[in-house]
Amino acid sequence: MKAVILAGGSGTRLFPLSRKNFPKQFLSIDSSKSLFQKTVERCLKAVENVNDIVIITNNEYQFHEKTIFKDRSKVHNVR
Repeated sequence: MKAVILAGGSGTRLFPLSRKNFPKQFLSIDSSKSLFQKTVERCLKAVENVNDIVIITNNEYQFHEKTIFKDRSKVHNVR
């Protein structure tokens, strides 16, 4: 089974915390983990047989996603 995470928005409603180069999904609001990291963790826990996580993101944000996940064995990026 594949899980799909949409993470391409700019997060303008959370301004001034979110900025063009650092949107809300990559912010750590209430812990040391970003909203994006928490979403991936919930996805892995919710579905026991996830083979791949497909992340649909904006080209401007792909470096955030790659920095967060060093082990990319299950994470794939789609633009």
